Amino acid sequence: MKNDVSVEVESSAIAVRQRAHGLIAKSPHEMVRDLFDRIENLPNIKQVRPTDTGLIMVRGKVGGDGARFNLGELPLTRAALRIDGGQVGIGYVAGRNSDHAELAALADAMVQSETWGGVLEEKVLVPLADAVRDKKTENGRKAAATKVDFFTMVRTRKEK
Repeated sequence: MKNDVSVEVESSAIAVRQRAHGLIAKSPHEMVRDLFDRIENLPNIKQVRPTDTGLIMVRGKVGGDGARFNLGELPLTRAALRIDGGQVGIGYVAGRNSDHAELAALADAMVQSETWGGVLEEKVLVPLADAVRDKKTENGRKAAATKVDFFTMVRTRKEK
């Protein structure tokens, strides 16, 4: 049986990996590639399995809480690799871009490493998080510009 401290440590490690993977997978490939290219002496990698592309079924719900239905298929690319320290990274991205999936797997392996975790955070994850925040802010500004304020006038009648 695990004690509460070990469960907390595992939960925070999973959250760190999920954050890193989410930022990499949702960001444009060109931006991710550019940020990784700026890191000197990246760790050596060895593929655990060949990078491959397949299809997943995307499901939806009517009205958010109604009956589920199959919306359609989405191409998904996955990669699995190991870096020098022995850490194994797994990466999944929507689409058919194998380099993007391999970068997501590399980030997953690096974030688990004491040597590479800080480098990845500083050189890749922080700039990606800033870009995501800026994009959300810009989208919010654009949406606010189209906002229409409606008001209702109440008519009163004088009674006779």
